[in-house]
Amino acid sequence: MPKNLPVVLLVILTYVSATAQTTRTNADDIDPTIGNVGHLLQPTRPTVQLPNQMMRVYPMRNDYMDDQITSFPLIIVSHRLGQAFSIKPFLGALSPDAWKARMTYDHDLEVNRPWYYSTYLIDQGIKVEYTAGRKTGSYRISFPAGAGQRSLLMDVYNNGGSEWKFVSDREVVAFETYHEDIKVFMYGTFSVKATAVVEGKRAAVQFPDDARVVEFRYAVSYISADQARKNFAHELGHTGFESLKTAGRQSWEAQMGRIRTEGGTEAQRRSFYSALYRCSERMVDITEDGQYYSGYDKQVHRTDRPFYVDDWTWDTYLALHPLRMILRPSQENDMLNAYVNMYLQSGWMPTFPVLFGDHACMNGFHSSIVFLDAYRKGLRGWDVEKAYEGMKKNAQEATMLPWRNGPKCELDDFYQAKGYYPALRPDEKETVALVHPFERRQAVAVTLASGYDDWAVGEMAKELGKEDDYRLFHAHASDYKNLWNDKARMFLPRDSKGDWINIDPKYDGGKGGRDYYDENNGWTYLWQVQQDINGLIGLMGGTDAFENRLDQLFREPLERSRADFWYKFPDATGLVGQYSMGNEPSFHIPYLYNFTSPWKTQKHVRFLLDVWFKDNIFGIPGDEDGGGMSAFVVFSSMGFYPLTPGLPVYTIGSPVFEKTSIRLENGKEFTVLAKGASKVNKYIQSALLNGQPLNSPWFTHTQLMEGGVLELKMGSYPNKEWGVKK
Repeated sequence: MPKNLPVVLLVILTYVSATAQTTRTNADDIDPTIGNVGHLLQPTRPTVQLPNQMMRVYPMRNDYMDDQITSFPLIIVSHRLGQAFSIKPFLGALSPDAWKARMTYDHDLEVNRPWYYSTYLIDQGIKVEYTAGRKTGSYRISFPAGAGQRSLLMDVYNNGGSEWKFVSDREVVAFETYHEDIKVFMYGTFSVKATAVVEGKRAAVQFPDDARVVEFRYAVSYISADQARKNFAHELGHTGFESLKTAGRQSWEAQMGRIRTEGGTEAQRRSFYSALYRCSERMVDITEDGQYYSGYDKQVHRTDRPFYVDDWTWDTYLALHPLRMILRPSQENDMLNAYVNMYLQSGWMPTFPVLFGDHACMNGFHSSIVFLDAYRKGLRGWDVEKAYEGMKKNAQEATMLPWRNGPKCELDDFYQAKGYYPALRPDEKETVALVHPFERRQAVAVTLASGYDDWAVGEMAKELGKEDDYRLFHAHASDYKNLWNDKARMFLPRDSKGDWINIDPKYDGGKGGRDYYDENNGWTYLWQVQQDINGLIGLMGGTDAFENRLDQLFREPLERSRADFWYKFPDATGLVGQYSMGNEPSFHIPYLYNFTSPWKTQKHVRFLLDVWFKDNIFGIPGDEDGGGMSAFVVFSSMGFYPLTPGLPVYTIGSPVFEKTSIRLENGKEFTVLAKGASKVNKYIQSALLNGQPLNSPWFTHTQLMEGGVLELKMGSYPNKEWGVKK
């Protein structure tokens, strides 16, 4: 036995400890800067937050290309809809212009993690760090030595009433009015004594000249100033910056650990886990100490469940809600329970529920589809009858006009009687006052969306034994056929007399095609019949014609310059022919080949992932919208996709990883094995599900949730027979 055994053990233990601290996890593959440069419209932001929690922060700047930061918020109140409480470190003598000064930073000195942000303000030599809790946050500001007067400038972002009040030389309280009538309260403390000067809606906090590092810890509340203090005490107490940062990392490691992958490239892992991070941004839990403020009735409610807001359902019903039904069904139950409460508090089932209420956006009542999808996947943690009541009320009494809330108008009555939304001819002036002057009627898009929504209401009615309702709404599920123009082989607009309006479906309709379509042209809306793909195949003349039309979609030229096309359709980015990867209505389209030639789904999905979802600042081809687009990446990378939310089945694509294991809440695990998967080996040769041959590119939600193994043998050339319906 060696005499120096204790020394040897010490060396071994030190090595093991160091190794444990540096062990790489899935969370290390997250890069919040992916997509920070938008192709045409909205980029992603490097958001720091805990999964699905309301405290969110990113630096205020024009975009990632801007090398100056305007300010640092204490909270992003709502996704792309505003923030509250501005702070800014400053050196030197104060002047009225100090609050307006912008801060230059170096991109290469910036650190972006979901749980931690750091930047170096290069002109003044100040380092700013940030980490987040649930309702709390902490800034750590490092001033350079010998810098003289050092300050923290405080301001507000909104025009309503506000106040900064310093209750001691280390404590500050404030409120800011968001969206006209919502008060946001803040309580914070400084790690060193400070002298404060308040000037109207802004304040300056000055620190001693020897203060090198200042930590500002704070909590936010939507309920009251007292609740902000309680949030601070509950979450922070004596917790310092590093402890909060470590807890944040652990939270994200747990979230990313729900899906484990093996194989693939580093770039694919970075894209995948960064997408999974984006899928955990929203909705956000605004419950505070067993209560929450509701913008739907302007009241504070007691609750024993989380209350979630900030969801853009037009974007998220397609893949994000279905993904959460797999990964976190208990959380999805709470979110749908919040939807039901919003209906009970406001009288309408929301479409884009945010903090201040329902934010009228886009078209359709796609929460109906989410409720049906959840119900059929066994999620019942919400009042089903009240949810159905809200679904039915929206379908029968609410206006379907884009970007509008409230009771129906004459156009809705026309739809319910005739089975389509009437459009105007190019030279006709609008006569219905309720129509949004920019968003227009979107007559074809609204008809198709309403058909899917009404199908969902009808199917839910059938599940609940409401046969009369089922027959009523089921009839509307086929209304898409009323706009099918067999000569053009497109969905085209008709006027109130039933006559066709002759348009170029590739280019007409004004900005975003909004007179007839929405953000996309007729080529995208050609496929918006998820509830009845077989019916669409029939309209097109059978499977061969259907497949040929899909082929044409990916090959059809613009017939004009990209500049001209994008001037009209700036949302239709990520173009492959007329296919737009950068907009949500396109997500399911490449999977439609599974009705004819599944190998083409495998080909196209892999191509789209590889081309448009790179692991860099350009890596999101369109508006992300809080997980809507990233959920497509997560599903498609795993190798399957929910083609029709509302039907509890998944269709198979082409996994990018050799092994993907999903840890389910019920303790089971579902694994996708793709033997030999690589960039070239993307074609399925054969498949087994739990050891039994699978000759169809479909499996059920029940099969997934029961756990098991989907085993795919991959190859570099397509097996054109696998998965083809005989």
